[in-house]
Amino acid sequence: MGPALSDLITLLPGDPDIVQPLIALALSILLYAAAWGFARLAAVRIRRRLPPLGDAMAGHVRAIVRHGAAALLLTLALPFFPKDALGHLVLGITLGGAVALLSIHILKGLAMPRWAVAPLALILFILIVSGSGGGIAPVSEMLDGIGMNLGKRRITLLGLLSIAATCVALFAAVRLANRVIGRSIQQADGFDPTQKLLAQKLAAITVIVAAFFIGVDLLSIDLTAFAVFSGALGLAIGFGLQKTFGNLIAGIILLMDRSIKPGDVIVVGDSFGWVNKIGVRAVSVITRDGKEHLIPNENLMTQEVENWSYSDRNVRVRIPVGIAFDSDLKLAQQLMLQAAQESPRVLRNPKPNVWLTSFGESRVEHDILVWISDPEGGVGNVKSDVLGRVWQLFRDHDIAIPYPQRVIHQAPDYKQP
Repeated sequence: MGPALSDLITLLPGDPDIVQPLIALALSILLYAAAWGFARLAAVRIRRRLPPLGDAMAGHVRAIVRHGAAALLLTLALPFFPKDALGHLVLGITLGGAVALLSIHILKGLAMPRWAVAPLALILFILIVSGSGGGIAPVSEMLDGIGMNLGKRRITLLGLLSIAATCVALFAAVRLANRVIGRSIQQADGFDPTQKLLAQKLAAITVIVAAFFIGVDLLSIDLTAFAVFSGALGLAIGFGLQKTFGNLIAGIILLMDRSIKPGDVIVVGDSFGWVNKIGVRAVSVITRDGKEHLIPNENLMTQEVENWSYSDRNVRVRIPVGIAFDSDLKLAQQLMLQAAQESPRVLRNPKPNVWLTSFGESRVEHDILVWISDPEGGVGNVKSDVLGRVWQLFRDHDIAIPYPQRVIHQAPDYKQP
């Protein structure tokens, strides 16, 4: 097909060395326009079927479809031009640009860092253009010739680029696999949130281990070469990462026995709040002040932890109130009970209660006992709301809240005889 097209181009007026690249350029523009139209029609349907990939990837669907379709069409059109012709090089440059842009949008959709996206796209572009302009072999030989010897091994620029490209590709594959598996687990029925989180953690560890061995195989790394110092290195890593692995195992145990789950309200030392997430190293606890405390998983296994929502989310709140000795005791207790019942966050079942606890120095001590089912919303605001209602009801019914009083008597003045 290539020679036939070359014969046809020779029949056209003008210099074939100029006409052929112009035809290749016009064909590239035409194929990209066709890919743009196809992406505009197909992107909406494809986006609907990509919920497991997340919103970030969905935002790049149209660009991925556009450059992917253009790369496919340009690949099909490339054999129509002889390899030593300028038209073949023009299509090769366009194809390299399409593949580079395709890789950029895919990696950005996977939230890859920019330092990893740009080099990989540049390597793909150079390889495709080199293959179109005379083959990749000369470029490979040139890159392989740049290097240095370290002992019996030679480190070349080609080897470093291969390692970098493989690492970036595996990193992107791990991110994609974790995202797809994580969304699939979240949409699975029959699992509670704790089981889903545990499954996600185990799946992520499995994917990372599989990617490591795949990378070793792709790069042809001989692990026996590290046998001399692998023992000492493993021992050093073991001591250095002892806490990290301890926290990892502790986090898995916490998820397996369900003693602490995302959404639980816990108290650890001076930290009070609700569990936001259980990570590989630490548990994120958000306080009522909006501060996020990162507590190592190992601490939750070895220290005493109060879990307010372990088996039941209902929490009782104690609100002390004192009244004057000469107040109507029954009326005051009824008003305190009314204030508790009118508070919006107080549960009706179990119902609130009022207890007389003691006779103080200047007042009769009571406790208003109320129950709430959303401790992550805070306890202080419930107390404030109930006490505010008690204050207003006491003022409306002339119930006095006393304050401590001290009477000071002056000692008599004894005169010396």
